Amino acid sequence: MTFCSHSLVIGLRPVQSQVKMDHLPMEVENLETTTKPASKDQQREQWSTKVDYFLAVAGSIVGLGNVWRFPYLCYKNGGGVFLLPYFLFLFTWGIPLFILETSLGQYTSQGGITCWRKICPLFQGLGYGSQVVVLYTVIHYIVIIAWSFLFLFSSFQSELPWAYCHNSWNTDACLGHNETLQENTNATSSVEEYWERRILGRSSGIEVMGNLRWDLALCLFLSWIVCFFCIWKGVKTTGKVVYFTVIFPYVMLLALLVRGLTLPGAKDGISFYLYPDPTRLSDPGVWMDAAGQVLYSYVIGVGVLTSLSSYNKYNNNCYRDSMLLCLLNSLTSFVAGFAIFSVLGFMAKEQGMDISMAAESGPGLAFIAYPRAVALMPLPHLWAISFFVMIILVGLDSEFAYLETLITSISDMFPSFFVNKCRRQLLLLAISAGNFFIGLTMVTQGGFYVFLLFDYYGCSGIVLVFVILESICIGWVYGADRLYDNIEDMIGYRPWPVFKYCWQYFSPAVCTGTLVYNLVKYKPLKFNKTYEYPWWGYMIGGGLALSSVVMVPLWMIYAVSVTPGTLRQRLGILCTPASDLPCEALKRKAADQEAFQASVGLHSHQMTENTLVPNSSDARWSVI
Repeated sequence: MTFCSHSLVIGLRPVQSQVKMDHLPMEVENLETTTKPASKDQQREQWSTKVDYFLAVAGSIVGLGNVWRFPYLCYKNGGGVFLLPYFLFLFTWGIPLFILETSLGQYTSQGGITCWRKICPLFQGLGYGSQVVVLYTVIHYIVIIAWSFLFLFSSFQSELPWAYCHNSWNTDACLGHNETLQENTNATSSVEEYWERRILGRSSGIEVMGNLRWDLALCLFLSWIVCFFCIWKGVKTTGKVVYFTVIFPYVMLLALLVRGLTLPGAKDGISFYLYPDPTRLSDPGVWMDAAGQVLYSYVIGVGVLTSLSSYNKYNNNCYRDSMLLCLLNSLTSFVAGFAIFSVLGFMAKEQGMDISMAAESGPGLAFIAYPRAVALMPLPHLWAISFFVMIILVGLDSEFAYLETLITSISDMFPSFFVNKCRRQLLLLAISAGNFFIGLTMVTQGGFYVFLLFDYYGCSGIVLVFVILESICIGWVYGADRLYDNIEDMIGYRPWPVFKYCWQYFSPAVCTGTLVYNLVKYKPLKFNKTYEYPWWGYMIGGGLALSSVVMVPLWMIYAVSVTPGTLRQRLGILCTPASDLPCEALKRKAADQEAFQASVGLHSHQMTENTLVPNSSDARWSVI
């Protein structure tokens, strides 16, 4: 039986005593008082249905990395053998930490900052640091959606503008979509010129920010308008929006998959995607790429899962949901590889080129390789529109989740102030407007270099620090067994025992090894492996990276300094969970009830003794 099991307090409620309550001490009498329930306006909002929550989390974890990162890493790191380290890391720390964060949010009903205040106040800096990363992600991630909108609008022209070289932005070295670059190594493809000269208008470096790209700025504004109105009413609105924004991309992915598999050369592309090369397993970089993919595709360590799960009902089966969501995420990544590489195989066959020349990762795949392949397909406009609609919706789902996480974390810190929904909407408006103006720096001619700084320094490997610390906090300070008790109280049974050891040993060990490897192999950011940032550019990058990590030690120092008592007493207080947590409240109630019974029994015994007096006539005791 767990400490927080409801059966613990069964039968502990005191039986009505014949002793009058007004004879009891005041502190004992107060144990029988009940807390006034919160008003309807003060009650925390919850998901309307379980499906709303499931789709919202699915939208947050199934992002652009599933489409443009996993397939590339699989091909790059030995094809099918890459799945070995991927699934090893997935089961030893990906899924366990996913369960940890979702259960933590559901148990505490708090966002990414205040959940740590409830669990272990000493580690509240984890929440502040993770929300800094979320802020950086919100700022730069939406720029990708703006690029996609501009590509989508261009797809409605009579000719796909990236397929030909007779446009105003093309150079004399331009080659059309049906020509191969092997014929002229000094030439550039029409797709590359459209991406770099038309979409980005890229300058020579971050030193030359240049002019604002007004068409991109309008697309960025449109992206923020869509995000704002999709979540401004809270999770009730978001829960309905995700029915379309999550399900429709799967329809598009299925259509692209079926079309890709029917193209000539698709078999060669898939073989290239999955052909196993066991010798690659000896390269530590392969294992680090697998660990990184698990970390980023499951949005672990940034509070997104915690915040979204905080709107669950207390008895929701978060354990089962986590297992199903992890399965969906990895399966989507795997299937997306077939959709992408079948089309790249077709393009390689049509142009007589090696597939390795077409396979790219990140924006290069979404905005260069795939548009080039689409231009070669029958009905190119249809498939271009389908692809970019899918990219936009997948990106919006992730942006919704990050923005909702930021709003939830801030509003949970001041619940009495943000109980008014109008104030919450004003907070969303202020954050959206502020981030839009910051994002304008990324849609200038030098904006792509700013985007890369945010992506490389602010939102990448630094998250490993938070994952290590949260594993230590839950596994050793709060206690893995205690969290198991909490989960059992919520869902009625305990999770698989191995997850506890993953929290305590495997997760911090693997993440620490990955972090050390990344630090040893660290190389300053370069664009196209040639352009080096100026010294102040690297200073900005370093500031982005440290601004989140430094929150943890700063908070610890502050918390210890303002807490009264000796150092040992301070640490004891700061490592003690809040008393109003469900299980802690039950344990306290059980202790109070036991104290109440003991007090009632003692008081009754004293009153009985006081009513007994000796009879002087027969020297016996009699009851008056």
